[in-house]
Amino acid sequence: MSRFGFNAGEMRILKALKTPEKIQRFLDVDIAYNKEPDGDTIRSPRRVLRDRVAHCLEGALLAAAVLRVQGFPPLLLDLEAVRDDDHVLAIFKQHGHWGAIAKSNYSGLRFREPVYRNLRELAISYFEHYFNARQEKTLRNYSRPVNLSRFDRIGWMTAEEDLWIINDHLASISPAFLTCAYSGTEPGSASPGSTIACLPQGALAGQSDKPPAIYFAKKASTSVIVAVMR
Repeated sequence: MSRFGFNAGEMRILKALKTPEKIQRFLDVDIAYNKEPDGDTIRSPRRVLRDRVAHCLEGALLAAAVLRVQGFPPLLLDLEAVRDDDHVLAIFKQHGHWGAIAKSNYSGLRFREPVYRNLRELAISYFEHYFNARQEKTLRNYSRPVNLSRFDRIGWMTAEEDLWIINDHLASISPAFLTCAYSGTEPGSASPGSTIACLPQGALAGQSDKPPAIYFAKKASTSVIVAVMR
């Protein structure tokens, strides 16, 4: 039994996935997409290996577990959407830049090479590919990273129970705003027909792409809100 709780056979599989690219290929080729025909599940990495099915959170948990075996911290990032499902990534850092591994039916929401200088750059790379059945671009926010070692006490890597505690923790995190492209009918909009312009703090000087803090400057005639990132 390994220090992570996996048996010898499981560890052979995980140790063979030596790079993020190999982990992504394993998710794409060897793990079917979990459409939850028998009800909602949040399988642990052990159960995903055994059942060979995973949805995005289950796939991210498996990827994070493999990354941990390979010497990376087990980190998740939640992408939050409106009128759409959230999407969870296993993230990693190489040579000072961020990349991601993800399980999805759509290739545009899967792997990202480690070329992004910060997590906002990484998250916004998913924006163009994140749309619902009505073809609306729906990605809005992203979470701070979650280090899954905080859940070692419940044996998250090998648990037989569904890991709802991790799902609930992701849902509880205050998000960083990724985009302010509100239609006026979404929660937080000023009024129907409002628009929100997002400007990085120091944008006039060509600076900063840090997560936004929202400042409101409302014009009575047009109900325009200016959101400034800092």
